[in-house]
Amino acid sequence: MKSLYQTSISSLPLLGHGKVRDNYAVGDDKILIVTTDRLSAFDVVMNEPIPGKGMVLNQMSDFWFEKLGHIVPNHLTGVAPESVVAPEEVEQVKGRAVVAKRLKPILVEAVVRGYIIGSGWKDYQATGSVCGIELPAGLRQADKLAEPLFTPAAKADLGEHDENISFAEMEQRIGAELAAKMRDISIELYKTAADYAATRGIIIADTKFEFGLDDNGVLHLMDEVLTADSSRFWPADSYAPGMSPPSYDKQFVRDYLETLTEWKKTPPAPALPADVIEKTQAKYFEAIERLTGEKLKVA
Repeated sequence: MKSLYQTSISSLPLLGHGKVRDNYAVGDDKILIVTTDRLSAFDVVMNEPIPGKGMVLNQMSDFWFEKLGHIVPNHLTGVAPESVVAPEEVEQVKGRAVVAKRLKPILVEAVVRGYIIGSGWKDYQATGSVCGIELPAGLRQADKLAEPLFTPAAKADLGEHDENISFAEMEQRIGAELAAKMRDISIELYKTAADYAATRGIIIADTKFEFGLDDNGVLHLMDEVLTADSSRFWPADSYAPGMSPPSYDKQFVRDYLETLTEWKKTPPAPALPADVIEKTQAKYFEAIERLTGEKLKVA
């Protein structure tokens, strides 16, 4: 399978390269988002691509946008990516791109946690709470929470870590009405997706949503949705609290990087061995097949 590390589209103005996505302007009101095979771990972009990963993320997002479209408008336009680039650039967008509405991004990530894991678990161990929300004593790592928690994060610049903030601070940043709307919609999105994923043998431990406003101030779901990069997916059949469960994402990469005591989690990234790349690729492919019931559509 061919991989795409970085796009080279010259028929459209480049807006910028993110950690994983390359963005191009399509007129004044739309944007071409191409999901590459780059992989970011600990906010550092690795030098090697994971072949097909971008197609998995793009198709997984499309799947969820369709399934959750009744809850909130989203950035999809229905315009075929192949129709907005030059003929010789079509291969770069097939199966891995979307033409989206150009929205004004809200610079607060909407994080929803259904289980206590990751930074939430570290926070709880230290303080007994997560992002200022007090939790019962005696919780184990990866325990299911009584109700999903909304724990916003302030978006950081490229290469920097997003910063967990309180809901009160979110209200100060974007206004109480918009903050409440984002919180309520995010929890509904998470619960709806988690209920569906459970029927496919997958636990969605946590996820993050991004939102933007159109010219009329209407809230839209944007960027990626419930992918293996923006969420923790656990196989239900191997889940057990008290440990960090195996997951359908870049965990193989993270685990390998944690063994490199000399690397300080800052650029430049260390080289990834072939077996780590292969195992990571297999996890992404397995995730989309298990979730949607269909194999990855390879363009």
